[in-house]
Amino acid sequence: MGQIAQLKTREVSTGKTSVKSEFSGKTRGIRVSPNSYFVAVFLTTFLAAFFIYLHLDFAGALAIVVGWLVIPSLLLTDKIIFDGETLSRTGLIPGLWAWINRQPNKLSVGDVEQVETQAMRALKRGGNVFYRYRTAVTGKNLTFAFASGGEDYRRMVKALFSRLNEDALDNRSIELRDYLTEPKETLMKAEFAKLPSTEVLENSVSEFQISNRKRKISEKIVEDHEKAEYLRRLANELRLAGHLLQALEAFRRALLLKPYDAWLIFEFARCLHSFAGSEHNEKLELKAKAALRLAEIRGRRDSELLARLGESYFQYGEWERARRVFQKALDATQESFRSVRGLAEIALREGKIAHVIHHFATAIHFADTKALRNWAEAETEYFSRLNTDEDYMEQEIRRINWLEGILRGKKMALRFALVGFIAILLGLLTNDLITNIGWTVSAVSLLIWVGLIMNGNLLAERNPLIEAED
Repeated sequence: MGQIAQLKTREVSTGKTSVKSEFSGKTRGIRVSPNSYFVAVFLTTFLAAFFIYLHLDFAGALAIVVGWLVIPSLLLTDKIIFDGETLSRTGLIPGLWAWINRQPNKLSVGDVEQVETQAMRALKRGGNVFYRYRTAVTGKNLTFAFASGGEDYRRMVKALFSRLNEDALDNRSIELRDYLTEPKETLMKAEFAKLPSTEVLENSVSEFQISNRKRKISEKIVEDHEKAEYLRRLANELRLAGHLLQALEAFRRALLLKPYDAWLIFEFARCLHSFAGSEHNEKLELKAKAALRLAEIRGRRDSELLARLGESYFQYGEWERARRVFQKALDATQESFRSVRGLAEIALREGKIAHVIHHFATAIHFADTKALRNWAEAETEYFSRLNTDEDYMEQEIRRINWLEGILRGKKMALRFALVGFIAILLGLLTNDLITNIGWTVSAVSLLIWVGLIMNGNLLAERNPLIEAED
């Protein structure tokens, strides 16, 4: 068993400096997330219909041209470009906005502070869950957001993430960097590995568990290790592509060959948790958390694994367990930026500002890059000001309360707008009075909704830190 432990390696190392750059010298480009443009198209279309209802045909036609020709054209030119050293945003609207704010729309790789990727279930079909990923890259008060949807996203992820320090990436971003591939290629590899189809595996969900059988040291140990690493990579690629049942089967086969590999158990647990969430299966979710605890036991001396485990516990809402694991990671190695950052986030949830300040101050000394160091210093300064300046704390509490009120107000305004749309449709079938009421309600509601969005964007930024006067 000791020899098995010694042979444990990772096919794609996730160490801070061991990931090879995937940038080939070609400039990568991807369109920005189109949500704001879709909102603009929706509003101009509504405005066009409203003008036509008021018999302002020219204004309605102009709104249609703007909504269906101008805005899509602006979307097509609005791209995020990565040349290997700098992220930049093209397009008329971003350029004009940067000129008005006198703020550059470029971000150097060395200035990236955080990369966060969210996974949204776009479609579920049987055991397959098709995800849409949205990535936000932040640094120097700039945010570049882009979403998955084709080869451009995969190329951008491979090129950009491999150039960044791992402490700037969250768990899902690291997984995308290491395992995101073309779905058809992944399915071909699954077929070559003779993995059963999703339909065959649907009835064996409850059988997915970690084998505890003991294996004898044999001459085939190296061959088994290579096969297990191949299955592990395939399993992660299938998971990111949304083929969760086949991914679980690949993990199961890999665990039969390497049942004591803590990283393998950790990745299996995250896959099982994703599948449990898609199926709303509490028993499988408990199994996933049990697998995380087993990975914690098997990898108790691996500080990097423990830090990643702590992030997973935090993501799943087990904050006390996350705190313990982050502390174990710090005990295993005296320097772990990811762990002290996680402890700071947990302390912030608990309202322990003094602990937050302490952990961020510690993170300053553990940061590997100037960008991470500057970010930790800014967080330390911000929470220190909150802790010492009551007036500043009141301003921030007021700002956050306003933000929460704006979120509630936006939802309410959209509900009223929907009621107005229904009244318009009913009025077309009955009488003009109901139609007039519908147009009034929907127009006022959408006007309020737009105003709340603008105010929310202004209040999203923290109040500037200004030295208090004597």
